[in-house]
Amino acid sequence: MALDWLPRDNELKDHHLFGEEFFGTEPPCTVYEKKPLINPATGEQVEGLFSAWITLNNPAQYNSYTTEMLKGVIAGMQKAGMERDVMAIVFTAAGDKAFCSGADLKERKTLRMGEVRQYIQVIRDTFSLIENLPRPVIAAINGLALGGGTGLDHGFVAVIDDAVAAEHVFALGELGIVDQQQFLGNILAIVSHISDG
Repeated sequence: MALDWLPRDNELKDHHLFGEEFFGTEPPCTVYEKKPLINPATGEQVEGLFSAWITLNNPAQYNSYTTEMLKGVIAGMQKAGMERDVMAIVFTAAGDKAFCSGADLKERKTLRMGEVRQYIQVIRDTFSLIENLPRPVIAAINGLALGGGTGLDHGFVAVIDDAVAAEHVFALGELGIVDQQQFLGNILAIVSHISDG
């Protein structure tokens, strides 16, 4: 073979950018876990294949996201995208009242002007990463989706590949950001997308 001269160690390389430092279990945090894939025909686990579950864990504030939680979402999505045994990513939230109510406004009001720009860039980077992952991302919407939780022009529901919603789910975007015609069109598209899935 033409490349026989090229030295190889025959070991898989680790391409993860982050460790476990951005994940937690106590709110507010982002939870990352791998769950075995289940064969729907047999109900048995598929050996060696998993789905990655990334959970917003801030139910007391309707799963609004803090800067640290966004870092956890970024780390979780990047980790799941690099895991060779992960076939799909499920993005959900703790509790049954809210999927996501957008940015944590308590945190946001403490930010200086320059920090607000940086904070918004982290939000945009999070949405962009989700939209461009090499794995399908499925939102398990377990409650209200408000503001950045729906993301009419950008946001969690807007950038995922598919969504499954509980019957009591309601989505409402950020009214001050888009005009009413665009708002209504996007809400109808989101509701149609959720109900088709």
